[in-house]
Amino acid sequence: MTSRPLAATASAATALAASLLLAGCAATAPAAETAQAPAAAAAAPRPDPAAAAELKALFAQSDEANLQRNPLSALFRGDLRYADRFGEFGTDEYYAAERAAAESDLERLARIDRAALSPQDQVAYDVFRWQRTIDLRALQPELLALTAVRPIDHFFGIHTFFPDISSGQGAAPFKTLADYENNLKRIDGYVATLDRSIERFRQGMRTGVTQPRLVVDNIVGQLDTQIALGVENSVFYGPVKTFPEGIPAVDQARLRAAYAASIREEILPAYRRLRDFLRTEYRPAAREGVGLVHMKGGPQLYGYLIESNTTLPMSADEVHRIGLREVTSTLAEMEKVKARVGFKGTLRQFFEHIRTDPKFKPRSKQALTEGYYAIGKQVDASIGKLFSTLPKSPLEIRPVPEYREKGEAGGSYQQGTPDGSRPGIFYFNTYDLPSRTTPGMETLYLHEGAPGHHFQISLAQENTELPNFMRFGGNTAFVEGWALYAESLGPELGMFEDPYQYFGHLDDRMLRAMRLVVDTGLHSKGWTRDQAIKYMLDNSSMGKTDATAEVERYIAIPGQALAYMIGNLKLQDLRRRAQAELGDRFDIRDFHAQVLMTGALPLGVLEAKIDRWIAARKGA
Repeated sequence: MTSRPLAATASAATALAASLLLAGCAATAPAAETAQAPAAAAAAPRPDPAAAAELKALFAQSDEANLQRNPLSALFRGDLRYADRFGEFGTDEYYAAERAAAESDLERLARIDRAALSPQDQVAYDVFRWQRTIDLRALQPELLALTAVRPIDHFFGIHTFFPDISSGQGAAPFKTLADYENNLKRIDGYVATLDRSIERFRQGMRTGVTQPRLVVDNIVGQLDTQIALGVENSVFYGPVKTFPEGIPAVDQARLRAAYAASIREEILPAYRRLRDFLRTEYRPAAREGVGLVHMKGGPQLYGYLIESNTTLPMSADEVHRIGLREVTSTLAEMEKVKARVGFKGTLRQFFEHIRTDPKFKPRSKQALTEGYYAIGKQVDASIGKLFSTLPKSPLEIRPVPEYREKGEAGGSYQQGTPDGSRPGIFYFNTYDLPSRTTPGMETLYLHEGAPGHHFQISLAQENTELPNFMRFGGNTAFVEGWALYAESLGPELGMFEDPYQYFGHLDDRMLRAMRLVVDTGLHSKGWTRDQAIKYMLDNSSMGKTDATAEVERYIAIPGQALAYMIGNLKLQDLRRRAQAELGDRFDIRDFHAQVLMTGALPLGVLEAKIDRWIAARKGA
């Protein structure tokens, strides 16, 4: 995941990781908006080229400075200018530089006359203002005191995603001798960041701001897993097991020795130092309560996380109520499916039937892989009915790597590069295969692959008319809201004809509804881990392994899970509004173009854009 860069939660590295996992129309976004709004364009004052040039310069300079401060973000874009750098994540100097950059960006933006800009540039202006404002809030001392001192968690800790970058199968290329040398230099920064995290954890111990013991135990387990791999089985050794053509044999031998030494003398000792510190020194000081409500300053932080993740000023109580409403409506729809398939028991018994009946279990890892390949082909055959522009970047389907599968969700997406040289990847999880069920496969692919994260992220970054912060940035409510909305397109794509696959869709919809209840329950109402798991098992057919991973994810990264349903509800509302007001003039391909082709907008900015589009279409 994930990219934005979204404001940091537990650390800048956390924010980067979140944005990287994540996961159109024939015209570019600017052409689409001007062509479909002739009345508005005629009434609006002529844009000032000087204001537009100043805005463009601000965006370009801000983006370039951000890449220099955050070189791993550049690496994920396929920009290798800073590929020999890791970044100074977690240092006081890093946070000071980020804060100064956000303040400078907002000061420069305020000097530009928004009214003198074109409608398209006004959208970019509004997005930039919202994003830098929310970034700056996270970088204030009162919030940093609650986040910087918890630099690692088991879901988005840097130890969970940097190994994948360096594996030879991730974002970093290994095509040239320089690529191999650059990775060794990045590893030096990685080790320094791991050691720096120990000092940040100690700082939190002194101020009484700590991770829950559950999170600590999970991190220790992850580190134990990576330590147990040793040197030649380490993920970091992957790039030197095979080499591309053109690298001389003498360099291959040298690099194999250098990589082995780096793992043996740098990475593994750093893992042991961090593990031993967490287990013997930090864990006794860690908090027992899993929710932020139990942490010093937690309620203040949770309020910020709700707004930064949903892009809306919502309270925890309001989100909780919406979640209860959506759980109730989804349960009613599930009852209809149960009746359709002729199941005679209660809905809870039907959940248990789905969980335990062998016919709903994947036969093997290979069978699961082939099933997703088949779903992908089915979507490809009908996707043109709903979208007029498809991503250039290919989409690959892979199982989650074994070294991180235990703590991962059922599926995830890693973005490709804008030029298509690195594909987007849909990951599905095969850990504890007997606990997994097949009815949700179609929905998972629609969410993580096409037309979910792969479409949204790829179409944005491939649109060179957008400023880079909109091509490569975004916010969770739009990104995940779109992916959940994409699930609802199943019937229009010929999916869900099997009632059990439709039930799987409802089950996933239920998951996102339950997230509103459970996340707020944990972090504002004092729910326990076991209480949250039980709620999810009682209201869905999730297996206990998945429910446990979900709840422990919400514990690790509060607020992120709220964005899915809140973003989806806004998109569904905007589509209904457009259909009602436009009638026969409504074109689904055009609507999707308006939503997707300006990147991931804050929900308020998106709503204003769609309202302008509706007005222009009505006046055409």
